[in-house]
Amino acid sequence: MPRLYGFDDQSRQRLRDDEVDPLRQMVSRALVDSSVSNADIAVWANGQGYRGTLGGEWKDASVGRLFRNPAIAGLRYDEDGELVDAGHPGPITREEFEALLAREQSRRTADADPPHDYLLTDGGCTCGQCTQFLQGARTNAGTPGYRCRPKDKEGRGGCGEVRIDADLLENHVGEYVVAELLKPGVRAQILKAQAAVRKQVEDLSREIEDLQTRRTEAGTLYGQREISRDAFVAADKEITGSLKAARSRKRYAEQMANFSLGSAKDLVRWWNTAPTASKRSICMLLLENVEVFPASARGVRTVEPGRVVLHWRKLANL
Repeated sequence: MPRLYGFDDQSRQRLRDDEVDPLRQMVSRALVDSSVSNADIAVWANGQGYRGTLGGEWKDASVGRLFRNPAIAGLRYDEDGELVDAGHPGPITREEFEALLAREQSRRTADADPPHDYLLTDGGCTCGQCTQFLQGARTNAGTPGYRCRPKDKEGRGGCGEVRIDADLLENHVGEYVVAELLKPGVRAQILKAQAAVRKQVEDLSREIEDLQTRRTEAGTLYGQREISRDAFVAADKEITGSLKAARSRKRYAEQMANFSLGSAKDLVRWWNTAPTASKRSICMLLLENVEVFPASARGVRTVEPGRVVLHWRKLANL
């Protein structure tokens, strides 16, 4: 069986560097425009010189199979058909994969809403009331938005008090990001900061390798009965959590390091036409966090003063 595109081998413990960015670009193109078909993406990928794992050209079917495989987001389906962490890295985020699933469903049902390619999910914005990450969620009317998900029965979640229209928030953030990019010297600062981020990627790669070695060693010790089952389970749980966090940080760092404005001169036009993945990368590089607070009243359709707080990253400190 051939390896899955984006991974070094069938174990899927390591991403293949020269396939990660092409895969992310393919996903971004699929999500940014609901009219773009898998066949269109295949034509584009082939035109860029990208090939499948066996060297063949991309087809409608092969793109579809790739987009339906949860492993590309580091996930798998459990016995109940629910998406769970697969214990290995993924080139894209859970939100992006869920958007791909929604896209697939919308292509099967004529009246389904097109998926919204959220700019600020996956840690891009937080609730100003409780600091929980905001998640993409549609309103009852089907309008894309961000919300603080209320606590579930197991106590996971936030206060549930913050909700904001997606276009309203993303346009607001976009205006400030473009204004920042227009400042003299910012591009030079970005290039310098990206060099530091690439060093972080290398450090995180070593950290991940060390954690994987520690997990293997713990399994060996347990197999040789040198440690108890409880000790092994505790160690494995801690290492798995550290691996997940390190892989997440590495994925973010890779996106920041690989971003490029190129020779774009009209930044407003660039922002309005760029894939969401590119815009997300520059947001991650320039912004530490976007805090969103409740509106003064229900139904407010503007960003009131103080409702959205942008925390800018100090590029010199990267």
